[in-house]
Amino acid sequence: MRRKDREVTEFGEIVKIIDACDTVRLGLADGVYPYIVPVNFAYTVEDERICIYIHGAEAGRKYELLQRNRVCSFEMDIPLKMECLPEKKDVTMRYRSVMGKAQVRFLTGDERRDAVAGIIMARYPETRNFNYNRDTVEHTAVVKLTVTELTAKANPTDSGADIKNSGGQHGKSGKF
Repeated sequence: MRRKDREVTEFGEIVKIIDACDTVRLGLADGVYPYIVPVNFAYTVEDERICIYIHGAEAGRKYELLQRNRVCSFEMDIPLKMECLPEKKDVTMRYRSVMGKAQVRFLTGDERRDAVAGIIMARYPETRNFNYNRDTVEHTAVVKLTVTELTAKANPTDSGADIKNSGGQHGKSGKF
């Protein structure tokens, strides 16, 4: 990472960024050009291991590429605001972002049903107790992305005191 002053290494702060994001963009291998697709997601954290869960149709380009290559890249961000800095004659975008790489695994059976009910639907207050059509889960692709590499950056609107660049024992930047 070129801008080490913007690197976020504290694992808890990285999770806060992920929690504030509603969309993850997947980078999938598709010949010469990568295929980038935005999707909604849910996630879990166990022993500082992040797993991202997505769902969708059991057909289409995203499904086929995930089936063909069981690794992907991902990115999620929170654009905060564009800021003009007259005293420096500069302009900067304020943001928080996370990106990384993950291993892809399609869930089936009880594992798929449990991921939908206990992770994906549980992410938002509006869907936690929603009476969705459980029969459709059997015809839905549910994918678990186990994060293998993770980096985060922030250019916050304040002095940056809320984003620590600790690099301490809880820092998680790089390969797991």
